[in-house]
Amino acid sequence: MHTDIPRLAIVGGGPAGLMATEAACAAGIRVDLYDAMGSVGRKFLLAGKGGLNLTHGEPFDRFVTRYGERRHDVARWLHAFDAEALRAWARGLGVETFVGSSGRVFPADMKAAPLLRRWLHRLRADGVAFHMHHRWLGWNDDGALRFATTDGERSVAADATVLALGGASWPKLGSDGAWVAPLRDAGIDIAPLQSANCGFELGWSEHLRTRFAGAPLKAVTAHWTDRHGAPQSRQGECVLSEYGIEGSLVYAIGADLRERIAQHGEALLQLDLAPGIAQAALAERLAAPRGKHSLGDWLRRRAHLDAAKCALVFEGADKAALADPILLAARIKSLPLTLRAPRPLAEAISTAGGVRLAALDEQLMLRARPGTFCAGEMLDWEAPTGGYLLTACFASGLLAGRGAARWLQGRAGL
Repeated sequence: MHTDIPRLAIVGGGPAGLMATEAACAAGIRVDLYDAMGSVGRKFLLAGKGGLNLTHGEPFDRFVTRYGERRHDVARWLHAFDAEALRAWARGLGVETFVGSSGRVFPADMKAAPLLRRWLHRLRADGVAFHMHHRWLGWNDDGALRFATTDGERSVAADATVLALGGASWPKLGSDGAWVAPLRDAGIDIAPLQSANCGFELGWSEHLRTRFAGAPLKAVTAHWTDRHGAPQSRQGECVLSEYGIEGSLVYAIGADLRERIAQHGEALLQLDLAPGIAQAALAERLAAPRGKHSLGDWLRRRAHLDAAKCALVFEGADKAALADPILLAARIKSLPLTLRAPRPLAEAISTAGGVRLAALDEQLMLRARPGTFCAGEMLDWEAPTGGYLLTACFASGLLAGRGAARWLQGRAGL
């Protein structure tokens, strides 16, 4: 039996890296955590600035559908650590949670900082050594980890490594995707990083751009064609922006929109601005004499459209269509928006693409580099906002941390 306790290097101090750290510590592994920033959890704290959406309260079978093309892979992670397990874990840190009206789960005080402080206190008590201002550069020829530090480059020999380096959508907080090059140089297959949970661009008029940027579009139904060519629809809310459209409804269907743009150069999104009334009934309402009412006022009275929705109806509309109640009703029920491009990666909430899951075994260890595990957003999966991103980051970190601990214990004969 070896008397030395194996040492694990965790690179990245977000939720996935911290959870991998906790899992390895629980298995008796010594952990050194390295992060490029001056403190850990910066993106986690920013995400919780307006209220930390920790997870979602919907049933597991529906929960896993939120991961789209990767649902079966992510479901395996979640079987080890699902939404209920995450809430129980938070409770173990003294943080109670509640389910909001939308099904989203928040800490009782809505804040991220108290949870993070308690978590870090527990990890330090478990003996975790934190090394800040260590930016990972790859590996030396002898397999040691290379870091750029404030004192120059440093090499670190570790018995195993968990990489939890995030995506590329928050470069100012450390998630800049710089890890792609060294992993590719090591022969790891990586899907191109792309914007996820982002807005989409289209060409508004100066009037709409200056008058209605930031206006919410509540209670609309989106109709679109998914990446496989099948028609889809979903109700929700979105927001007009200076460049186009954004918000939770757009984020939820963004993967399909992004793929349609990649395939066809554009994506057609049709919005039903009055989902509570059938098109024929709406046309009948609009056909009534409107007297001295302006068309905008008439739409507010008869179709219950607010100023932002009216502006959308008028945007680029043919005057004849606006004058015909049947054509006007059709426009309100199926307003066409031609989306040209997703917003740049640095503006996105999260990242699609990353280390392909086929490059990893069931414990999230790189097949081409035994002893190196990957977790979190740097893997090739995505999810909409609503707690789904965080939950899967936690779950993948737990899986990678446990996998690294087992791998180390097996090699050490423990």
